[in-house]
Amino acid sequence: MKKVLILLAALVSFCGLAQAQEKVQVLSTQELVNVCKLPASPESRSFCIGYTTAIYDTYLATRHPQRAKPYICVKQPAPSRDEVIGEFVKFGQSNQQVSDKPAAGVFLGFLAGRFPCARK
Repeated sequence: MKKVLILLAALVSFCGLAQAQEKVQVLSTQELVNVCKLPASPESRSFCIGYTTAIYDTYLATRHPQRAKPYICVKQPAPSRDEVIGEFVKFGQSNQQVSDKPAAGVFLGFLAGRFPCARK
């Protein structure tokens, strides 16, 4: 029984090491722009809307108002989702220096520039 436990522990350690060395593929800005460009297939449109909405929702859910001041402030009535995504596609196409950067960070930066919070 003791040998089995040692073998299992060694196997778990090896699996953890193999996973730690695995490179996690991150969606680039160019890849997101390509998926979000119109005309888009229903699958591309769904992915684009889901991905960009998840980025913004994560920003909202993880920002602690007492510890981190907001930097994205969408005024109501908000523009349509398609309008904002179209503006992001234009932004991504005209700023090639960010094409290889992670899409989530660039999208948040775009939103911060598009919907800045009022200075106090």
